[in-house]
Amino acid sequence: MIGIGIGIIQQIAGINVMMYYGTTVLEKAGFGVKAALIANIGNGSIAVIVTIIYMKVFSNRIRRRTMLLTGYTGSTLSMLTIAILTHLLQGQAILPYLVIILTMVFLAFFQGTVGPVIWLVLSEIFPLRLRGLGMGISTFFLWIANFCVGVVFPTLLSKFGLSGAFIIFVILGAIAWAYTYKFVPETLNKSLEEIEESFRNYKKKTSDSSNINKIYNK
Repeated sequence: MIGIGIGIIQQIAGINVMMYYGTTVLEKAGFGVKAALIANIGNGSIAVIVTIIYMKVFSNRIRRRTMLLTGYTGSTLSMLTIAILTHLLQGQAILPYLVIILTMVFLAFFQGTVGPVIWLVLSEIFPLRLRGLGMGISTFFLWIANFCVGVVFPTLLSKFGLSGAFIIFVILGAIAWAYTYKFVPETLNKSLEEIEESFRNYKKKTSDSSNINKIYNK
């Protein structure tokens, strides 16, 4: 179940809003069609560069949970800032330039952390005997969430505008952060036995907490 959740939250945090609809977002912010297409090349370039940097520099140095929580924090705050600015500065000449900068910041945070780290965590949380099945099911739900985001975003955009649509993804990004903080274990340099032990300890804490609540609620 945790693997399924990891896959889903990666998608609902809004990465493919930027990847699929980056040009549309920039047009809504005030760029012309041609300028939006050219500016969106920068978004793609940033996504590739930061992913390479993470894999080459940080993948075996910084804890997985730290990277995930940092990524969700930075990307969610970037979307929140875009939502606020598009509401306050609608129609002003500076808005599209601020939005392109913030979309790059979003992608730097997300693709430099969450994007690659999710796949590392999914490959590390399952026992060897279940790894193929676990990753397959998690990936299936990840792509279902991906499909849902891709289908729903244009409707949200037309109904609520850029600011309103982004606020929805800010809320989902906060949920992704909370899920990661509460449920996702640290896997860097951990053996499968240590990871399984962390799951058992979490279940024990949950069970103990439930028993305490039952005692106090009698």
